[in-house]
Amino acid sequence: MSKQPILVFDFDGVIVDGLVEYWNSSRKACLKLLGNKKYEEQLPLIAPDAFRKVRPWVKNGWEMVLLTAELLRTDSPIKNPKQFSDEYQNNCHKALKFWNWNPKQLQIELDNVRKQAIHENKEKWLASHHPFSGVINRIQKLKNENIDWAILTTKSTEFTAQLLSYYNLFPTLLYGYERGNKPEILLQISNDYLIQGFIEDRRATLETVLNTPSISWIPCYLANWGYLKDNDDQGLPIGIQLLKQENFMCPVADWP
Repeated sequence: MSKQPILVFDFDGVIVDGLVEYWNSSRKACLKLLGNKKYEEQLPLIAPDAFRKVRPWVKNGWEMVLLTAELLRTDSPIKNPKQFSDEYQNNCHKALKFWNWNPKQLQIELDNVRKQAIHENKEKWLASHHPFSGVINRIQKLKNENIDWAILTTKSTEFTAQLLSYYNLFPTLLYGYERGNKPEILLQISNDYLIQGFIEDRRATLETVLNTPSISWIPCYLANWGYLKDNDDQGLPIGIQLLKQENFMCPVADWP
């Protein structure tokens, strides 16, 4: 019996632009961790330019809380976003050491802030996310092509599920950060489904898939409407295709 075809989507940066919510939540989480109201005035209510510019390097939600804290340090390399990004992992490691924090601690605080925001005003929290133009409607039409779809995200399953329901989107499968890393989950999915494509806005993640022998056959698509770094769309290796919105709106069989 042939396997049911399925498309696997990243969430933030492919389906929704969550930058406003990420900044709001990261700011609140950072202030709670620091426990000092004097920092409130130093962190604006609107996401600073440096935060926006470094966003394409972020892999996990907790990193945004750390980036927010770094904006408070006068000598932090984040004051020069390119300098921070050029050695992103190293700078994050140094920042964790400076603040004496750990990733789990930051992720828990970020999740708690979100839970509180949803409890206080769920509609406001949901509305702080902005779907990319046409994406939701296109996904809803996949059923006409007899293609299932799944979400594979570094956001939590709980929060992603609430947003999907808000947009009237109900994936066949939903995997949040709690379920493990993306290559492992893609391998699990491929055991039961024929993956027609994995759509991401993070080139490094797609390259990891491409370099993992057990799943290197999966068609990888870089969504050009997401949080791409400069030149991310240039010189793509064989196995990764640039997916423009006009291509995305076409039948999957016609994708590059």
